[in-house]
Amino acid sequence: MSQLNAVVAVYATHVEAEEAVKELQRAGIDMGTLSIVGKDSHTDEHVVGYYNTGDRMKYWGKTGAFWGGFWGLLFGSAFFAIPGIGPVLVAGPLVAWIVGALEGAVLFGGLSAIGAGLYGMGIPKDSVVQYETALRTDKFLLMVHGAVPQVEKAKSIIENTRPVHVSLHSPELVAVSAR
Repeated sequence: MSQLNAVVAVYATHVEAEEAVKELQRAGIDMGTLSIVGKDSHTDEHVVGYYNTGDRMKYWGKTGAFWGGFWGLLFGSAFFAIPGIGPVLVAGPLVAWIVGALEGAVLFGGLSAIGAGLYGMGIPKDSVVQYETALRTDKFLLMVHGAVPQVEKAKSIIENTRPVHVSLHSPELVAVSAR
């Protein structure tokens, strides 16, 4: 398991998650370190689709403008059908971790592909289960990955954006506090 630092926030709506991203951007957080995960749970009333033109992925559906904006701003984008969760959209570096878990068949007992990607990044399994549950209940995950000072700064910004939950995951801080 790799050891990365990350702050993970859970938001009830895509509007709240989008506002948090804007706050992080205004504060100078590197957008290449952000990942966002969520699903469009009301697809039965709207056409949903995605396609790739060149190196840019397009999505349309109820939250198409939301995802389209992130896919132009964040590094990496993907659409996964995850058993037990449903259709999930991901933008940011987390995409590479999920794909790595899938390609390497590195799935960890009881975790979805998204959970395996989070676990591979160094998120503890109990927190991964909590985040998978949030996705099942139509919440959105926003993550900032990076050095301790950056994730601590991001956490302080995120805490002021009304997340349902926010956690800092850092093996570096655990090692320091254990001394």
